[in-house]
Amino acid sequence: MTGMGAVELLAEPLELRCGAKLPHRIAKSALSEQLGDRRNRPSAELVELYRTWARGGGGLLCTGNVMVDPSALGEPRNVSVPLRPDAGEYRTWADAVTGTDAQLWVQLNHPGRQSPRFLSRQPVAPSAVPFETRGLRSVFVPPRELTGDEIEAIIDRFALSALTFVEAGFAGIQVHAAHGYLVSQFLSPLTNRRTDVWGRQRSRFLLEVVRAVRAAIGDAVPISVKLNSADFQRGGFTEEESLAVVRELGEAGIDLLEVSGGTYEKAAMMGMSGESTGRREAYFLDYATKARKVTDVALMVTGGFSTAEGMADALRFGALDVIGLGRPLTVTPDLTARLLAGEEITAERLCPKTGIKLADSWLEVQWHTQQMHRIAAGKPVDVRRGALRSLVHAGLGDPLNAFRRVRG
Repeated sequence: MTGMGAVELLAEPLELRCGAKLPHRIAKSALSEQLGDRRNRPSAELVELYRTWARGGGGLLCTGNVMVDPSALGEPRNVSVPLRPDAGEYRTWADAVTGTDAQLWVQLNHPGRQSPRFLSRQPVAPSAVPFETRGLRSVFVPPRELTGDEIEAIIDRFALSALTFVEAGFAGIQVHAAHGYLVSQFLSPLTNRRTDVWGRQRSRFLLEVVRAVRAAIGDAVPISVKLNSADFQRGGFTEEESLAVVRELGEAGIDLLEVSGGTYEKAAMMGMSGESTGRREAYFLDYATKARKVTDVALMVTGGFSTAEGMADALRFGALDVIGLGRPLTVTPDLTARLLAGEEITAERLCPKTGIKLADSWLEVQWHTQQMHRIAAGKPVDVRRGALRSLVHAGLGDPLNAFRRVRG
């Protein structure tokens, strides 16, 4: 690998543990699209968005935030799986990649306490721990602690949802265990204060979800987990604990681990935690180097990559197997094809700035989401879209709207 050129490295296929093959080393990481219809089913716009990314050179395309419980949404236009799902409702979405090399994987999630008050009057969580930050307390109702039977039922929902999407034609499953959602809440001592087995073994919930999904879909379909390297909060899920979970996930038989980090309260996944490294382009590469020592599972790192050479350097370094791109694909939807063709192009995030920290943190998400919605509507990306226009469109005056579209 060390003697290969950048394009040659990026274009190299990757065979996963289960035998499935990714066509190359660039993946589209999950972004919460907010393109479900009024009944939280996939819309025509959502299908068009993924058709565009597939035709733009997509290899692994991972959806964002499909909720396994229709009564527990993180955002009002999440796609969710009804209590009695019909795989036929998702086949058009799966067919979006037909005729391309792209593989479409669904990201399954449950928001836990991160379901806003305008969606959930009584969200659930491992423990009844409210948000500490004043701004977040105004958005999220304090959660109720789940019972043991309810925990088992949610595990079953993950398995049923996974089976439904595989029957619909999706090529793989990702379990969202990062960013402070329910699975991440079980992993963190800040949000999981239970004294039963689900608290004494905080990784048990994630491992049981993975086992149930595997039992439902069989051994040939790849399973990925998106995991925090840490929560970056005092007393939270630490890097050492995360690496122990990585080892357990490898033993449980997952095929791909995507490394991320942070929560709503500490948004490392948005590049706000100082987790990027001065030596290399991407966030979380130092952690990936440590994870490599405890597992042989294929590793994916998302965030901070800019150039083909920087991506290739990360592959040569050996810390990862797959390059994850998110928001740059909302600016340049055919970026993958252009990188693989050897074009000198930068993975850009062109979001304007106001200079006001709080406004800019909202703007970073909203501006890229609005570009995603333009692509979904068959419109060109509007790179000149200004900060004020984007914030007004997003509903800056309504604090609830600030959390309606978040990173997947």
